[in-house]
Amino acid sequence: MVDIHCHILPALDDGATSLEQALEMAEMGIEDGITHVVATPHANSEFRFDYDAVRNRRNELQARLGDRLLLATGCDFHLSVENLEKIRACPANYAINQKRYLLVEFADFAIPPTAEEALHSLQLLGLSLIITHPERNRLIRSQPQRLRRWLRLGCYVQVTAQSLLGKWGKSTTKQVEEWLDQKIVHFFASDAHNTAQRPLRLREAYAVVAGRWGESMAQSLFRENPLAAFEGRDLPYEPEIPSAPDPRTPHRKRFIFF
Repeated sequence: MVDIHCHILPALDDGATSLEQALEMAEMGIEDGITHVVATPHANSEFRFDYDAVRNRRNELQARLGDRLLLATGCDFHLSVENLEKIRACPANYAINQKRYLLVEFADFAIPPTAEEALHSLQLLGLSLIITHPERNRLIRSQPQRLRRWLRLGCYVQVTAQSLLGKWGKSTTKQVEEWLDQKIVHFFASDAHNTAQRPLRLREAYAVVAGRWGESMAQSLFRENPLAAFEGRDLPYEPEIPSAPDPRTPHRKRFIFF
């Protein structure tokens, strides 16, 4: 399996606090069957994204792990005016494995009215956008039409593995299940931050998806699509986004005449 969203690099954000904890997280992932991990520290108002520091920490961790786990870098890119200004200088620094895919995170307390314009500006930089854990964002869940609009603009959806397993509550689990039924999920990831509350594990969620939605979908969401993003290729699994009915359109009754 391939994990494209993980806070494994030590002392860069609220993820791993030390090299020792980062190594424990890596061992946990290896044991779980994960072969590739993208280290994605936060890039937001609280944690400044420093590409050189990110690469140095990644190289240090990779040297300790050898070829047992392949590490790449990216970031958990918070959609803000400041970040949109900074990324223009070198978009690849922020992207997964310095290719074309970018993790984009929305705030929990507000979605800017210019969100579509901001997403489009990132796409004009040559980036393919992955909306991170929208199932955990109440604003996005309450405005499903906006998520579908972003999907029709060419964005993708990444959900957290533990969301399916109940970590974030029953309503979040139900939302993930509905989106899987609707085929609008493109990736599962761990969003791991430590070894206890938010571990680097995917296998249990993989088994749930394989059991209910089939082995083929599980392979697509945990292996094939994430590996394509890791390597900067087009996604092999990209179902057409069905149009949702416009809630403003009144339902027209059908009359049957005998």
